[in-house]
Amino acid sequence: MTVPFLSEDQVKERISAGLRSEPLQDKRVLVVIPDPTRTMPLPLFFRTIVEELQGRARQVDFIVALGTHPPLSESELLSLVGITPAEKAEKYSRVNLFNHAWQDSSQLTQIGEISRAQVEEISGGMLNQSVPVRLNKRILDYDHLLVCGPVFPHEVVGFSGGNKYFFPGISGPEFIDLSHWLGALLTSREIIGTKETPVRRLINLAASLIPVPRSAICCVDTPDGVAGVFCGDLQSTWSQAADLSAQVHIRWVDAPYQTVLSVLPAMYSEIWTGAKGMYKMEPVVADGGEVILYAPHITEFSLTHGAFIREIGYHVRDYFVKQPGRFDAIPAGVRAHSTHLRGQGTYDPLTGIETPRIRVTLSTGISEADCRAVNLGYRDPASIDVEEWMRRQDENLLVVPRAGEYLYRLSSEQSVK
Repeated sequence: MTVPFLSEDQVKERISAGLRSEPLQDKRVLVVIPDPTRTMPLPLFFRTIVEELQGRARQVDFIVALGTHPPLSESELLSLVGITPAEKAEKYSRVNLFNHAWQDSSQLTQIGEISRAQVEEISGGMLNQSVPVRLNKRILDYDHLLVCGPVFPHEVVGFSGGNKYFFPGISGPEFIDLSHWLGALLTSREIIGTKETPVRRLINLAASLIPVPRSAICCVDTPDGVAGVFCGDLQSTWSQAADLSAQVHIRWVDAPYQTVLSVLPAMYSEIWTGAKGMYKMEPVVADGGEVILYAPHITEFSLTHGAFIREIGYHVRDYFVKQPGRFDAIPAGVRAHSTHLRGQGTYDPLTGIETPRIRVTLSTGISEADCRAVNLGYRDPASIDVEEWMRRQDENLLVVPRAGEYLYRLSSEQSVK
């Protein structure tokens, strides 16, 4: 869908108007923002928020919704919000920039619990356990929480953004694991690009326990410009942004492709995040077809979870489900990532035969031996000339530059989704 893009002045005005409508006078405000694996003109949003609230709010600080992603260095934090060390020392000296620390219990606080019965009902019986709801304890130091981030189709929750910036953005490991495993049980192919999902219900329920007022600035961004900015009540702004994202970020094709080359941008520095180039292409790959993740710059499966991934490899959902107890020592979030990247397929526990629907091949800086060891295909990136592949695209081959944010679906599914 073609949409008009907002000018920089229009973006700033929408942010400012939204903030002016919030009762933030003399309030301490914590802004929850994305890390570098999510695209938006964050420096513009950062500067506009600070300028609008300086002299009005008592304090304005920012925390990066890292989930389990690696923490950012001081220079990376400054780059994320688009300011220099000199600006940080002078103009923004009172503005703090925080990383989330999901593994550090001393940095978390429990705000409640979702009961076994609630989890069972939301998951349709797929899960039968309670889960503590823990968040970064900094939230209790503020009078208002402001989510500021983009909305895209997402493999775990349907569409990113909104309360997802709390869960898993700044939450503890228990909720991260539970929510991601629920998404894996539902399967990425079924859930991605769907607005209302069980995982979204779970996240919204957890967010209802947060004892601090909340609002949001939700952005719908593309490589060509900002398509929309929505400010105000967190749930309604996310809902509006998700509706626009569904029009902007989903591309419909008439028939599946045998081969898809996903060219991953530099913002994905590991397969943990670069796997989005598979998630968002899986629906349009023919049975028996292949997704190739092309990223010579990627040399790691995951900086945080690499050891676990090397231990279990990448497998279809039923590989884990039909071997109960065998993988209990592996964090559920890691198992979820494993199934999301491997895609749909079957596993027969009697024969031990696993049959993925499609092939997933890495054409990265990860060696062939390492790829084979985790149950993925390998292709030497030197054997791929992206421009040449783009020239020979046809009904069997699709090349996707800057893969990872646009979702591709079959037109025949349009009425369903």
